Amino acid sequence: MKILQHIPSWLRSKYLITLAGFAAIMLFLDKNDLFTQAERRRELRELRQNKDYYTKAVAAERKELEALRKDPSALEKYAREKYMMKRDNEDLFIVPEKSEKP
Repeated sequence: MKILQHIPSWLRSKYLITLAGFAAIMLFLDKNDLFTQAERRRELRELRQNKDYYTKAVAAERKELEALRKDPSALEKYAREKYMMKRDNEDLFIVPEKSEKP
């Protein structure tokens, strides 16, 4: 037990050893350890960003839906642009967008 004599008495305290063990368990071995908390904070930040994006998207869709309900010309424009519809006496030419590949 000569090894224990070289360790200062305040480091051999049972209270300090117990506190250090408890801190190690809570910081690294618990199911809610520091790493898990950091991961959850990152996930929460991403979810909040997704919520903001989808809230704005829903607001834009509602605005577009309201415009389609009120204005028949907007409904025709929407049908022509989105579904490539045409009138009976028209011809429709689809021009593909330039691809970035040569």
